[in-house]
Formats: sequence, C-alpha cells, structure tokens
Amino acid sequence: MQLGDLLDSVTMDLATSCIEVRRVDIDSRECEPGTLFFAMPGIHANGTAFIDDAASHGAVAAVSSVPFAADIPVVVVPATQLHALLAHASATIVGRPDDALALVGVTGTNGKTSVTSLVASLARALGWNGASIGTLTNERTTPASPELFRSLEATRRTFDERRSHSIVALEVSSHALDQGRVEGLQFTVSAFTNLSHDHLDYHNTMEEYFTVKSRLFTLEHSKRAVIWCDDPYGLRLADMATLPVTKVHRADASDVTESLEGTIFFWRGHLVNTSLVGGYNVDNALMAMEILRSLGANEASIAASMADVHSVPGRFEIVRAKGIVVVVDYAHTPAGLQRLLDDVRRLSHGGRIITVFGCGGDRDRAKRREMGEVASTSSEITIVTSDNPRSESPDAIIDSIIEGTVPTASVLRMTDRRAAIAEALRLARSGDVVVLAGKGHETTQVIGDTVLAFDDRVVARELLE
Repeated sequence: MQLGDLLDSVTMDLATSCIEVRRVDIDSRECEPGTLFFAMPGIHANGTAFIDDAASHGAVAAVSSVPFAADIPVVVVPATQLHALLAHASATIVGRPDDALALVGVTGTNGKTSVTSLVASLARALGWNGASIGTLTNERTTPASPELFRSLEATRRTFDERRSHSIVALEVSSHALDQGRVEGLQFTVSAFTNLSHDHLDYHNTMEEYFTVKSRLFTLEHSKRAVIWCDDPYGLRLADMATLPVTKVHRADASDVTESLEGTIFFWRGHLVNTSLVGGYNVDNALMAMEILRSLGANEASIAASMADVHSVPGRFEIVRAKGIVVVVDYAHTPAGLQRLLDDVRRLSHGGRIITVFGCGGDRDRAKRREMGEVASTSSEITIVTSDNPRSESPDAIIDSIIEGTVPTASVLRMTDRRAAIAEALRLARSGDVVVLAGKGHETTQVIGDTVLAFDDRVVARELLE
C-alpha cells in the first residue's frame, strides 16, 4: 500500500506519498524492508532517536511529531494526532480485522485475564468463534497498536467463517488507555472488574488511576458496559457512565456450593455447574456470562455451557499430592492476595495455610508492606521470597515486604524461590494448603538481566514427586 493511501489525511509530497509500505511498527528493532516507523514519545526517550536504526533495519519512512533529519523521509504530524494515526495505519495495513469482530474490552486491577479467558472459552462452548488477547498471549497486557492489530488479524484468520459470531476479548490496562494503545477500536462491550492498589508508581493516586480506567466507558470506545458493582469504584463508574450499563453483583449467584473440585450456583434461574474454584472465580464467571448475554447469547445456553469452560492457567490452579493441596495463583496486589487467601481459608476445612510470595522489582513499591501484612495476617506460615526482582536487590524487596508483616506471625525469608517452595512443602501436613502467589501462569523469572526458566506449577510438581 502506498504511504499516501495509508495516511490519507496527511499532506505530503508526491514522492513520499508513493512509497510502498508493507508493515507498521514502533520498535526499530522489529522493522524490516517496507516498514513505516512511527517515532512515538516515550518515558525515557523520544522515538526520533531510533529513526536511523529503523532505517538500517529496512524502514522506508517515518512519522514523527517533531522534524528530524534522516536518510528516509520523515512525515511530521501534530503530536495530538500521532496515536490516532498510528492506530489507523496499523489497522489499515493488515486489512481492518476489527471490522469483522465483536470486541470485548476488559479493564480493572484484578480479574482481567480471567474474565477475558472465560469470555473466549464460553464463546467457544456456545459454538461461536472466541479468542482472547492479553497477559496469556502477548508480552504486554495490551499490545501497542501495530502488534495489537497484527494479533487481531492472525486471530481472525483462525476463525471458522461459517460460525455466526466472532468474539475477541481484549485485556485493556490503564497503561494502554493512558498511552493510546486502543485508539481507533470500538468495543461492542466493555467490562470493569474492580479497582485496588496497583500501578501507583505510574498513576500517583487512586483517583488518577480510576480516571484513566473510566476513559474506556465512553461512547467513543464502547457501545455498552458490564460493570462489577460490589466494588465502590465500579458502582461509581456505573452511575457516571453515559452508555447502557449492566450492573453485576455477587448476589446474582444464588445457592452457591463451593469446593476444591468446582462450584455450583444458580444464575438468572439457571443451574451453573463449573470446574472453576474460589469465590473470586464466581465473580469472574458472572462477569463473563453477563458479557455473553450482552452479546446476544441465550441465558439457558450460557448457563449450560459453563460446564465446558475450563479454569484459567495460573488462576487458582491446583496441584495435589500426598494429601497436600498446592494453589498457584497470579495474585500480585494486596486486594488480590486477600481475596485469594480468604477463598483458600473457606475451602481448606481447617487446615493450615502456608503462603509463599514476593513482589516484583521495578514496580509499585508502596504495595509491598501491604502485601506483607495481608499474607502474615491470613496465613499460619508466610515465606517471603523473590518474584521477578528485575534490576532491584531481591533482599531489599523482601526487607520491604517483611516491614509490613505482623510481629507475632510466623514469617520466614528465603531469597531462592525454589528453596522457599520446597520449605513450604516440607512444613505442610496432610490437610494443609500451600499457596504460591504472584507468578501464576508465568514460566520465567527475571533476576537482573537474566531470564530463568521458572514455573511455580512445574516446580511444585517436581518437588511433590
């Protein structure tokens, strides 16, 4: 496609407009022959610093909000138009796959991955095309526009054209909303799960965090909303939203029977029998079911199809051996960890809870003390260890967590995560539950510049065997 056709609203000279473009990207390292490089502003540097590198990898032109002398043409546009143009170009170059899909956007602090995965799985169980994009499929929770639209097109190509509905559920992070990564997308349904302490290293205050999240719930981005209203921020959002809203509450599930094998409840008068475990998964299931209902699915069919929906990797995932139950979960916020441990307590039938967790380096430091308090208050034994320390000292992170632990609690520190898991299993007796929190589905651990193979589920099975 010629550049002038790709950016049809931008004025440029004839020679530049005739340049053939085959790809759009914002990462100079990912450029290849025929790429249009967008020099986006960043936290630490402006993308103009990488235009020459992009050219060396094959970029044929660049788009920037500031002039820059380079060996390839640089099209200068107003900074206020840069994100919208990036989204338009990214979508157009791959054929606007979003036009053929019903998009579901899910935002919130906890539950985004679970709800998007459940929406996709439930759609498939109903006989629809269903997929999700987010933490489990891409490096970023919400990819930047070029990667996002390539993922949407790749997903569209896998769908069966004979099916009546094609649904893609997308995790929408607050960073993505703030950085314009979902510009140009129109969601059929947008959903809000909850809001609690996280990412305040980026957003500074909870009010700013909420304001950014609420941007998704406007007619510019969404046609209708499904909002969890047992959360005070959700209730506030539902009251202020200008688009049609479906409010969801835990009370929507009646006669709930829970065990470590699964959950049974009634929803809108229909029996739901699911292998999902834990109260927060009841909440996630309610959200997913209401989203599918908003997309036009029959209530009775939704309820029956939940029997074919499987648990989400690394979310209350259970490993068993020798009378010991190990729960692996991604809980990495104070509220998420509290809900996880409350669910485990309710389902553990009097056994002890031994919790192993840490906090990620180069991330929100203010939550570390809170998580230490939550774990030590809600567990008989807490073992504080490493998560993904990244560039920070693992021991310094552990020190911060332990500062928040209850003085009378039984708290151990073991920097090596495998050793910490081994110690938890050694201490566990029949009937106890060992909780491995924070990493969930992740298969690596980042220590400094080193990325190590590490999966809590694999390690737990190896040690139990």
